[in-house]
Amino acid sequence: MNLGDVAGLVAAIAFVLLVGALAVPLVKLGRVLDEARESLKQVTEHTLPVIDEAAVTITTTNGQLAKVDTVTTAAAETSQNVSALTSLVTATLGAPLIKVAAFSLAVRGLFSRDGSSKDERP
Repeated sequence: MNLGDVAGLVAAIAFVLLVGALAVPLVKLGRVLDEARESLKQVTEHTLPVIDEAAVTITTTNGQLAKVDTVTTAAAETSQNVSALTSLVTATLGAPLIKVAAFSLAVRGLFSRDGSSKDERP
């Protein structure tokens, strides 16, 4: 065995040690990637049912909002009808009631001036 063979043997051993030293982090990185893949799979398995339930909830909520919209529309129409009826009653009965109130006030004023009242006004 000459000097070149020894140098080649040392270089080969150094190369094997280098490959072994680099293989350990690569194996650990492979394990980390396997764990990451498994974690992602579990997250996906748990997330998809939640998304499906959220979609059902949103659909149900939209149906309920349509019903509320119908009730709100009916309430608005009822409010408009009551407002129109109030305006009609005010226009129809308001002026005569004011006249009757004024007349009764005048009559009461006449009866209180004839001297039968205790409260004399100057």
